[in-house]
Order: sequence, then C-alpha cells, then structure tokens
Amino acid sequence: MTAVDRSIVIHGHFYQPPRDDPWLDEVETEPSAAPFHDWNERIDRECYRAVVAARRYAPDGRIARIVNTLASISFNFGPTLLEWMERYAPATYAGVLDADRVSSARHDGHGNAIAMPYHHAILPLASRRDKVTEVRWGIADFRRRFGREPTGMWLPETAVDPETLDVLAAEGIRFTILAPHQVERAPAHGLPGSYRTPGGRSIALFVYDGAISHDVAFGGLIRSAQQWAERLLAPDAAGGARRLVAVATDGETYGHHHRFGEVALAWLLGDLERRDVRVDNFAAFLARHPPAQEVQLVAPSAWSCPHGVERWRADCGCRIAPERPTNQRWRAPLRQGLDWLAGELHALFEREGSGLLGDPWETRDAYGAVVASDGGTIDPWLRRHVAGLDVSNTRVRARELLELERNALRMFTSCGWFFDDIAGIEAVQVLRYAARAIELAGPGAAQLEAGLLERLARAQSNDAGVGNGRDLYLNVVKPKVPAPLRVAAGYAAQRHVAPETAPVAAPSYAVQDAGDQLRLMSCRTGREHVVRVSVEQRDAAHLAIDVTSPEVPAPTRLALADLPERQRSAVTGALRREIVARRLTFAEAAELSTGAADLPHVTARALLRAVRALEHDQSADAVGAVCDLADLLQLQHLHIPFDVQTEFYRIRANAPREVARRIGFAEGD
Repeated sequence: MTAVDRSIVIHGHFYQPPRDDPWLDEVETEPSAAPFHDWNERIDRECYRAVVAARRYAPDGRIARIVNTLASISFNFGPTLLEWMERYAPATYAGVLDADRVSSARHDGHGNAIAMPYHHAILPLASRRDKVTEVRWGIADFRRRFGREPTGMWLPETAVDPETLDVLAAEGIRFTILAPHQVERAPAHGLPGSYRTPGGRSIALFVYDGAISHDVAFGGLIRSAQQWAERLLAPDAAGGARRLVAVATDGETYGHHHRFGEVALAWLLGDLERRDVRVDNFAAFLARHPPAQEVQLVAPSAWSCPHGVERWRADCGCRIAPERPTNQRWRAPLRQGLDWLAGELHALFEREGSGLLGDPWETRDAYGAVVASDGGTIDPWLRRHVAGLDVSNTRVRARELLELERNALRMFTSCGWFFDDIAGIEAVQVLRYAARAIELAGPGAAQLEAGLLERLARAQSNDAGVGNGRDLYLNVVKPKVPAPLRVAAGYAAQRHVAPETAPVAAPSYAVQDAGDQLRLMSCRTGREHVVRVSVEQRDAAHLAIDVTSPEVPAPTRLALADLPERQRSAVTGALRREIVARRLTFAEAAELSTGAADLPHVTARALLRAVRALEHDQSADAVGAVCDLADLLQLQHLHIPFDVQTEFYRIRANAPREVARRIGFAEGD
C-alpha cells in the first residue's frame, strides 16, 4: 500500500464551557484558575496559543521550528469558545483561522476545521426543534468565521441518536465522528460507514481508534511521540496496513491536560510527514473514499458515558472523583426543572413572538447569523429580517425574546451535569442562564421562578453547607441587585474617584452621562434604563453609592464589592494610586517605580513606618497615614502584617482607638 492509500487523521475537540456573566456579557475572575484571571485565559496560555505555535526542538534543545499544528490535524472549536477567543486572545484566534486556510490549500479545498452545534448540549436529550437551531447556529458561526460551508460536524460528547443524525444530514452535514462502541458493523480498515437516517437521508460515520485515543488522552502515550507514531503505523490484527487510523481526543490534551503535549504532537506530525503515510483530514479522506457499507447506530450513546446519555440526567455512577463518597441524584431534578422551564419559555416565545417575529422559530434559527455580535449588528439585522418592527419598544421586545431563547438554549450546556455536584461552577453557570431567561420573560417571571425553585428543591448538594438547588439559586445564582443598577453605580464611582479619565462600562451596556442621572442601554436587547446615582467617599478605600430607578424606586446602597469586576478594578486602581501618591515617601515610591519592590511589600513597610511614628506623633495626619496605608492593604486583599500588629501592640495604650480597630485589635484589653 502506498502513501496515497494510507492515511492518519488526528482530531482535537477544543472546547470550554461558556463562563460569561449573562447580565454583563463578560467573564469575571474564577479563583480556581489562579494565577490566571479565569479558566479560558489559563487554558489559552497552556494549550490554545501553544498548539498554533508549537515548538520543534533541535538535538541541542534550541528551537528548530515553530509550527501551527492545527494546519496538520482535524479540529473543531466550540463556537462559544471562539467567541471568547476573538475578543480576548486575537493572536490565537488568527492562528486557528489560518490553519484552516493553509489546510484547505493543501487538501484540494478540504480544510481541517469542522463545525459543532453552537452550544455544547447533549442533542439526544433535546427536542428536534432545539437540535435544528443548535446545528443551524453552529453552521452559521462556522461560515462567518471560516468563510466556507462545513462538511463535517463534531457532536458534543459525541452524543448521538437517529434524530440527531437526521438533522445533521438535513442541514447538509456529510459526516461526523463517533467512538467504537457507538457503531455496529463498522467497515474494516478505518473506512467510513454510511448511516441511513429515519428521514431517509444518508450521512457518513467515521469511527476513531478507541485504544490509541484512550492511551493518548489518559494512558501516557503522549509522553513518547516515537511510541505514538509506532502505534499509529502498526499493522492491523491480520497484519495488513489500515487505510485510515483516526485518533480523537479533547484538544486540551495538548498542553493543558498534559504539559508540553503540543510539543509531542508537533514532533509526531513532523515524523509522520517523513513516512509512507498521508497526514490527512476527514473531509479529504471522504472525498477519495465515499462510504460503501451501511452501519447501524448504538443509540442514544456518547463517548464519555457507558450508560448511554444517563450522565446528563441521572445518577448513573459516572463522575470525576469516584474515590469520593458522593452521589449525583441531583442531576435528575436539575434536568427536569430546566426541561420544565424550557417548555414554559418556548411557549411564551411562540405566543409573543408570533405577533412580532413572523415565524418565531424561523427567526430564532436565523438569529444564529448575529448571535455572537453586538447590538450595532443585531438591530439592523432584525430590521432587515422582520418587516414591521419600526416602533422602538416593539423592536426591543423582539430582541428580548430572542435573548430569552439564547439563554433557554445555553442553560442546557452539558457541563452542568458532567461533574460531581450541583454546587460546581458549571452547574451554577447553567442556572445563571436560567435566571437570565426568567428575567427576560416579563410579567410572568415570578411564576416561572417559583416553578423552577419548587423543582430545584429536590436537587440536594453533596455539601450540606450548600443545601439544595433552591438554596443555591437564591444564595449564589440570582443577583441581589439588578445589573443596570450595578453598572450605573460602577460608572458613577469611577467618575467620582478619577474624574480626569473616561469611565468604563460593562460590555453589555452603553451609558449616556447626564450628571446624577445615567441612561443605560442594553447592547443585546436595546432596553433602556434610567438610574439616579450619588456617591459618597467615606475614607480612602470605602464608597457608599446610592442608586434608584423606576424599576427599583427604593434607594439601594452599594459598596465597592457590589460593582462589576471591570468597574471595581478601575475604581480600586484609582483609589490605590491616590493613596500611593499621598502616603509613600520618595524612596518608597522610587522602589515601586523602578521595580525594586512590589506594591504589597512597599505598603507593608510603609505601614510599619507609620505605626512606629505614632509613638511620638498622634496628629490627624499621622493617624490618617496609618488608616490610609491599612486601606491600601485592604484594596490589595491583604491582611495587616504580623510585624505591624506586634509593633502596634507595644504602643497601643497611647494609640487612638480608631487605629487599633483598623490594625485588627479588639476594643479594650
């Protein structure tokens, strides 16, 4: 068998669950991802930027070449991950797109990229209507980013049933990739099989090599690229060469799950290019080898659950940490509660949308063309797509209904059920999408929320301190203050502490400044909110911000901690700079500006100096210096240093009571 007859395809499924705050449209800090801001940023640094700029090393350890491995492997990226990447990691994003262009030229127009449904939902558990929307949104997103029609589509968790394949085939998708246990009577030699759907359509099914894929992802094969190459090139059981050997793993295998995994991948690809084998992609292989044998489907099934798709609706035994005595009985009531809520939301969408959107379901499907866009794109699209939406408040409600549906779909992101407890960040996130969808429902929101809470009460966390899903929703998920009030408060606080700089708002709102009255407009829906704000600075680190609006007429007092992260960071930065300018000595400021010491260390030493000075100087300025520097530590989320408290204890008898409290001492002896 010659090189033209023998192919190897390595597929990477790159995906992260959406992490954005559904009210602010941005990702806030995830402490578990430290020292990075959030998990997307961390995994981009460890994996995504690495696979588009992987190092091949010379024998002396120096870099011989930097290669974009995606130009040589089959890949898909979750659309919501690409949405984040386009905004926050543009260089990585450009590398992803370039890899498809390069591979298209190499493979006669068949690029390495394949599509994915827009959200990482378990499609066998979705209605046909939701399956269609997810697939159409995924295709529209792929078309916009890669500038071509997709040939193949990766299914989330490779979860499949006959209806899912019928939807894919109806939308023009020619192939998907499944695990060995999901297909019966698969053709020999790795060739694709043909599946006849219930609708009479055909779609090609590729089956990846389960043993090699497992050993790459979990068995340590990635630690030896040479052994990996030998496994790929090994003959089949009969001693013959296979036409196609396909490997499929999470893309995060390369650099995140396995440090320097992208280096092993780059070395492997270089080695294979010198062998009597074609480094291929599925679309190009399919063009040369159309399926000649029909196969049968094992359904419903998925690559990460041996119990069908029970991992996403039942306590089937699948979990991340089997050594821990936890149960996943919470999965069923979470699924049942969100299924019920989705049914109610869809009925509301159809009822209201029929009078605003023409055919509301056709409009929902078409929304995929702009779903990742901002308001400047959404509003003109809606005007063109739906006739008779000239009245602004009518158009606003139409956009709200489409946003309601977006959140109703993304609350079924599979990660919400994949892990071990309902209190995990993934399950919390799907509940946040549910809360946002309820908020957009309008007058019936309270009834919908009550119905969901009744069902969530049956979802018991393994953590007794969390309680059940109802407790989680009320204590963690549901915002205590409406987003427009928080954004307005953050805008006004920035204006107050740093009037010389332009305040920033959250990406989800545009702000018009009119003194103590701010007008906010939601970028996604066009809904306007008028908020009155007053700001009082109580000391160097504490603000009292009072907000009122027609929606919340009773005055609401917010503190710095209540502001959205982007605005809180801007305010905190301005307060820090003010204290640094006022309280550090020339020598301390010089240390900071030259990088000789960082702010935490400089602040700690400055506070120790100020406390020692209190022994002989208890003027208002001396006391103020101690309080300001203690506030500066607080703004850095740092404790009062041990040595500062020890030094203060020596002079505490003559020190002002206010200082004792700020340094961390109880009143009296």
